[in-house]
Amino acid sequence: MTTLNAGRRLFTALTAIALLLPGPAAATPAPAQKGKPAAQKPIPKPVAKQTAAKVAAPKSVAAPQPATAVAPAAPRPWFYEHSDVPMDTAWQFGVLPNGLRYAVRRNDIPARMVSIRVRMDVGSLMEKPEEAGFAHFIEHLSFRGSRDAPDGESKRIWQRLGAEFGVDTNAQTSPIATTFAVDLPETNAAGLDESLKILASMVSAPSIVPQAVEAERSIVMAERRESLSPALQLEDQARAFYYAGQPLGRHNPIGTEATLSGATADALRAFHDRWYRPDRTVVVISGDADPAMLIELVKKRFGGWQGIGATPPLPDFGRPDPQAPATKVVKSPDTPVSIRLVYLRPWMFHDDTIAFNQARMVDDLALQLINRRLAVAATGNASFIEASVVRDDSYRSVSATYVNIVPVGDDWEKALREVRAIIEDARRTPPSKADIDREFVVIENALAQQVATSRIEASTQQVDNLVSALDIRETVVAPGANLDIYRGGRALMTPDNVRDSTRRMFTGTATRVLLSVKGEQPTTLARLDAAFRAPVQPARNVRLSNKAVTMASLPALPAPGKVALDQPLGALGIDQIVFENGATLYVNANKTEPGKVHVNVRFGHGQQSFSPDENAALWAAPATLMASGIGNLDSNALEELMNGRQLALQFRIEEDAFTMSAVSSPKDYSDQLRLFASKLAFPRWDAATLARTVNVLNVTYDPVPNSAGAAIQRNVGWLLRDKDARVAPPTPADAKQLTLEKFKEVWEPRLANGPIEIQVYGDVNRDEAIAAVAASFGALPRRPDMIPPPENRVRRFPAQVAQPIVLTHNGTPEQAGAIIAWPTGGGEDRIRESRQLEMLARIINDRLFEKLRSVDGAAYTPSASSDWPESYETGGYLIVQTQLRPERIPYFFNFVDEVVADLAAKPVSADELAREVEPVRKYLGLVRSSIPFWMGQLGGLSRDPRKLAMARSLQDDMLSVTAADIQALARHYLRSDTSWSAVVLASGVQPPALPASPRIADMAAAPRVAASESGAAQAN
Repeated sequence: MTTLNAGRRLFTALTAIALLLPGPAAATPAPAQKGKPAAQKPIPKPVAKQTAAKVAAPKSVAAPQPATAVAPAAPRPWFYEHSDVPMDTAWQFGVLPNGLRYAVRRNDIPARMVSIRVRMDVGSLMEKPEEAGFAHFIEHLSFRGSRDAPDGESKRIWQRLGAEFGVDTNAQTSPIATTFAVDLPETNAAGLDESLKILASMVSAPSIVPQAVEAERSIVMAERRESLSPALQLEDQARAFYYAGQPLGRHNPIGTEATLSGATADALRAFHDRWYRPDRTVVVISGDADPAMLIELVKKRFGGWQGIGATPPLPDFGRPDPQAPATKVVKSPDTPVSIRLVYLRPWMFHDDTIAFNQARMVDDLALQLINRRLAVAATGNASFIEASVVRDDSYRSVSATYVNIVPVGDDWEKALREVRAIIEDARRTPPSKADIDREFVVIENALAQQVATSRIEASTQQVDNLVSALDIRETVVAPGANLDIYRGGRALMTPDNVRDSTRRMFTGTATRVLLSVKGEQPTTLARLDAAFRAPVQPARNVRLSNKAVTMASLPALPAPGKVALDQPLGALGIDQIVFENGATLYVNANKTEPGKVHVNVRFGHGQQSFSPDENAALWAAPATLMASGIGNLDSNALEELMNGRQLALQFRIEEDAFTMSAVSSPKDYSDQLRLFASKLAFPRWDAATLARTVNVLNVTYDPVPNSAGAAIQRNVGWLLRDKDARVAPPTPADAKQLTLEKFKEVWEPRLANGPIEIQVYGDVNRDEAIAAVAASFGALPRRPDMIPPPENRVRRFPAQVAQPIVLTHNGTPEQAGAIIAWPTGGGEDRIRESRQLEMLARIINDRLFEKLRSVDGAAYTPSASSDWPESYETGGYLIVQTQLRPERIPYFFNFVDEVVADLAAKPVSADELAREVEPVRKYLGLVRSSIPFWMGQLGGLSRDPRKLAMARSLQDDMLSVTAADIQALARHYLRSDTSWSAVVLASGVQPPALPASPRIADMAAAPRVAASESGAAQAN
């Protein structure tokens, strides 16, 4: 179960991963509210009486073009009653006599699967200050046990039905809603009935008794402890600052230590009875089942539920306070320096009309235009690494425009000035028609792609879309209607309207700016206040060039290559085509995913082309190679070329190959192939792109990880590879040594090395696909193949340790972690054994959950997994890890010892094995028609023909595992004389003494691992 923290989606610049990717608003956006396509509707009258004005579309936008809406002859269902948008008639809506609403539909993608969501209109905004965290606490208690599913039994029932906890069954709590989710991979009437019975029991009659509260309190506290991080602490301060005086600014949905510690069964039950009511409930179901049967089951299981007491009034969510402080400085040494500028306006409920949506689409286009200009500036000599703008109606509390800025270095004043200048230019000067046309086509093509692929929209997406629409009091429409509404509003997207929209979005009843710095100085707040209040001059030379960039702008490739071999593979409808230059194509023309073409290109030898002892800065390649450009086209020119098309440039380093991949379309995939081939034939080396990659590392790097989770993520994978330099965590010292000349020296020969394998799967014509590859990769000269030396094709597991090594972090002292791993193997000769090890890991994982989480509350996310490298003959391992309090570390190791000893001593029960096998069986049934799944299984087939047999045996290998197999694997691999272990502690916290055991000795003399000057963990 997870909590959706208020405003989390608004602070993308807080996390390092966000910095390594294009800003979410600067990339191809989700087109307007309707274009998700989940977005619009006021909840019916019993719930809709919220303190907010009802307003029409913004007056600054002219009347829209006629749309496809027609006044209905009959009353609209509850979901559409305040809207004139075309209804998605695939949905059937209804209201039970007790006020509960439902929405159901049939959908056979995937076949036999049914997705259920039960959305309660209650979240942390309904809590009183002394009830902070209660909504989330009750979410936990509901899953733990209820009238019809005793303590922990719902998890086991759903496992037997093939649903995996945390994947297929879950829940989340946000400031405005609590949603319970169940995805049943393969259902029948009995399984559906049982599932709805449990869900109805969970929301209407959870077991809120002292014993359950005490047991679950530890789990909720563990979840809170694991979530503590400098980024979360900064987020909490930002929330309180932005939404000062409003409930949204009060607390995180997970609550506080004081309120969680003080929560009693009586207080929690009172909160439940006040807010958990049928008239605040919506049941949403989509799947491969008869809608009439689904409706009857909803009536049967939810119809008898009656609310307790009078319906409570909704609390007032408040309005932005213009008198609250406008500037704030936060000292946050362990997060990147960042600036957040926020324009706040009161949230207002809007009727979900076509006019409203078309006006919002003008807003979205205006923001996209600014984001493109910011992204272009960031690739040049700007003082910011990343900047983005986004509009959001945040939890019915504010309507806001958020500006996120990550400066280069510490010159935040210059970065703020530059970003505001770009925005000011958009506020003052209308865009050109060419600017509008450029952005319009991006959104239009995204919506058109939704239409093309709508037939394969998964049930999970459909139910989640509708729930998201309920969250924002709006509706959903079919993709075709969405596109019609967008195109119907094209006449509104005039230069003046776009400028006026920009002015409106960058104006607020309150404006705030928050600066996060690593070290605050006495004058910092005064400097921020001065920078915020300084007059803003519009930027010059930020308007984008309207020079056309087309495929003809790319360097010319040689004449198309000739086919040397064309034969069926003999499986899955795949054909193998080999060209005279050695390039091999695997083409699978099928309509499984209409409108989609998956392209994957493998070349070279990946990690194995580097020495395990050589620091070759592999970390810099994914963010630098593709963004550097092709020929004489830089990244901005490539963005212009790809604008509004299904084209992408993605690069990965795998163990035995480099890959480029994209999901394209029938009309674009031939150009996608040419883009990839041109990248190999005409690579461009760009100092500015490399400098940006280096800047990102410098900005996001912490000498010592800032939480237990960060310490595990940074170090454990590398240490379990015996400090393999190819996967070592990068440091600023590494970045300082990286020049463009060195980068080119490393990568130029590797881009030119090794035969090429191309996979083209999806909505294509076979012969046309062959011709497209002939004109791209088939046209390249034959490539040399530098086989890696034997020492590069080795992956090592570290030596056994007598005591756990100690990793340190700079987070809260109550955060700790524990890890133990055993070496297994690698390669393809024992692939069946590797798959059985996955089943062993699943069983260990479930036992960890049952004991460490459900029973003892010692850990929130204990886990076990198996890593078996098919490309190496050695180096695999089975790992067990968790986060927990420092004093519980001995308990963790003792319990793992007990589990391992028990698995080796006796076979698992038939029920325990079945509860792990069934979810895998259902998963394999779902993915057998998945294009990405089979592309992954068969990648590298041209080099290793065994992969076809391995793919064919996958299901049997995993599902035929026996209790005796599990016992034998545990005996063979989980040995105390080979294990490696580590603990994670905050700096200054002493390791706890561990009782003697066959596996772990006393930790007093344990080697302590910290960050050296190079940033890599070194045992002292």
